[in-house]
Amino acid sequence: MPVIHTYASTPIPESARQTLKTTYGSAISSVPGKSETWLMCLFDENVPTYHGGTDHEPAAYVTVDVFAREAVPRSAWEAMTPVICDALASELGVNPARIYIKYGETANFGWNGMNF
Repeated sequence: MPVIHTYASTPIPESARQTLKTTYGSAISSVPGKSETWLMCLFDENVPTYHGGTDHEPAAYVTVDVFAREAVPRSAWEAMTPVICDALASELGVNPARIYIKYGETANFGWNGMNF
């Protein structure tokens, strides 16, 4: 049950959402046992965002959460960071220096009226 939520200070055109969704779908396979099959992608655009006290350039905040009973290896997250940053730079013009990514895992995840 991976979820990738992108908050961007810029508009996110449909074409960019499609490209990001596809890129995220490939990148999530860095996490053991995860694939695009269960991936949910959320996009929030035009989010007022200050980075370093200013909002004069585009910025983005991304959360990546997965259902996992054991800790996800750091190497999985390290593999995803450049992929996410490169995609946001290419699709939305966000400088990677103005992108934060938060990774997390939880043993408690609900779906289809039940919990795993």
